[in-house]
Amino acid sequence: MSIGSLNAKLEAFFAQNSFDEPHLVIDLDQVEVNFNNLASALPNALIYFAVKANPASEILSRLKNLGSCFDAASIAEIKLCLSLGIPASQISFGNTIKKENAIAEAYKHGIQSYAFDSHEELLKIARSAPGSNVYCRVLVDCSGADWPLSHKFGCSPVMAKELLSQSVTLGLYPTGLSFHVGSQQTKISQWDNALGQIEKLYKDLKNEGIELSTLNLGGGFPTAYNADVPSISQYGEYLSSSLKKHFGDNVPKIIIEPGRSVVGDAGIIEAEVVLVSRKNTEDEKRWVYLDIGIFSGLAECLDEAIKYPITIVGKETDTNLGPVILAGPSCDSVDVLYEKFNYDLPLDLKPGDKIRIHATGAYTTTYSSIGFNGFPPLNSSCI
Repeated sequence: MSIGSLNAKLEAFFAQNSFDEPHLVIDLDQVEVNFNNLASALPNALIYFAVKANPASEILSRLKNLGSCFDAASIAEIKLCLSLGIPASQISFGNTIKKENAIAEAYKHGIQSYAFDSHEELLKIARSAPGSNVYCRVLVDCSGADWPLSHKFGCSPVMAKELLSQSVTLGLYPTGLSFHVGSQQTKISQWDNALGQIEKLYKDLKNEGIELSTLNLGGGFPTAYNADVPSISQYGEYLSSSLKKHFGDNVPKIIIEPGRSVVGDAGIIEAEVVLVSRKNTEDEKRWVYLDIGIFSGLAECLDEAIKYPITIVGKETDTNLGPVILAGPSCDSVDVLYEKFNYDLPLDLKPGDKIRIHATGAYTTTYSSIGFNGFPPLNSSCI
């Protein structure tokens, strides 16, 4: 099924259901297909699904049954996983910025794996989760990613080495290193660039008597939006080759933390056109205002970073099109989705027309505000 089209199950669901507000629908079978494709592409990697991408209990339960582990960013995500019967041993507290009482509570629930990237965070873990496994996140280049993770997370390789050595004296067990090359990373070579730094760290620490057992490659595997991206099998082949190049026969146990690539193309939002207008009678571009925007699930449209495929229900094959600027409904000037990227929509587009925003299964419900301007948060169904 190509991006922008619906399979029979989704077609039937939309035919049988109508919504007064924007609604996300997740195809759980597609989630399973994506997970299995990733597992086949990297058969030696443990998959820790990034819960923050979409924490719907139906998704987590399906992935649990497929053998997934889970990367949690908060104590709330940890509790959600535990409530679904996911063992604590299959959950990692992967946020490097944690309240100490959250660490203590996670430890009480049996969580034994914690990420850090600073001396201060390491001390919190040592005090509140004694004897736990820790891994240090290293700052790497994120260029090439549509949604870069900038400099907020990770530390320099030199600092990582010092902190992992210190963790031993604090009674913790340093298990490995992690890095993230940015979300929606289409430049596969960035993993190889990062592994060049990581390899030296592993060797240096081994010379100091600290042999790390794992390597967390993070996420970043993409979903196809409006541009072609390498297939997941191409990522798998490249990463396997790169790991072999850098580590030879001594490749550590590999962990990956996908989110977008598992659930992104499994979701479709159906929304509605509220207004079609022009700012000037001479303007070529129409302004098309939707009942969904930046604050109601489409935060990744900021700076037009993620460019979702869009279709108009009943007008998918129309050829009489014209350029538009797409915006959300709120009284905030930031709430413009696409002004520079060229979207062409039917010239007879009118208020009340239903619009479908494809490949929206990741980072939509979780980015939706509780009620900015009084608009409700994005609702969803899993089928």
